[in-house]
Amino acid sequence: MRRKPAILLDRDGVINIDGPGYVESWDEFQFCPGALEAIRKLTEAGWEVYVITNQAGIAKGLYSKQRLTDIHWRMLLEIGKAGGRVLGIQFCPHTDEDGCACRKPEPGMLLKAAAKWGLDLAQSYFIGDSARDIQAGAAVGCTTLWVQTQCTDERTRNQREKMVIAPDYEVEDLAEAAEIILGHGCPPNVITQSGGMQRW
Repeated sequence: MRRKPAILLDRDGVINIDGPGYVESWDEFQFCPGALEAIRKLTEAGWEVYVITNQAGIAKGLYSKQRLTDIHWRMLLEIGKAGGRVLGIQFCPHTDEDGCACRKPEPGMLLKAAAKWGLDLAQSYFIGDSARDIQAGAAVGCTTLWVQTQCTDERTRNQREKMVIAPDYEVEDLAEAAEIILGHGCPPNVITQSGGMQRW
């Protein structure tokens, strides 16, 4: 099977605003400015988009997997209404203390996504707002983009100090990340024709 390039997004701080606590319900979910349009543009350009997210609030008993599923279902619905498409979501319900292989900065979720959806990680982009995201993406060969949506100078310094590997790009938000990616052209093996896109 030929593997496909993709856009892999962290959720909190990239798609939705990451507040001081966990997003425990849809009522607390708020899209980052420009995120819906950015996902639409990537979708229209022929990119497959997936979400890779740590969700330790489940292990901490703050919300259930069922509640998370509801949040994600509603998120996907709004993305679809805006003209974008997210094809799949991988989440880790554990804390650091659980020592699992899927919680970022470990690359387990990315490897699982690649196996499940036939992704070529070396041709893919990983967009995240933390040192954990950048480390996980770099570990599997993704081009990494560090998003600093509404970050305070203190948080930016804190995350920079935690970086064990530098991101390939530093950007303000998902909209800027999308512009950089789109500036590189269509995804590999996507052929633009007069009648539209020929995709995988």
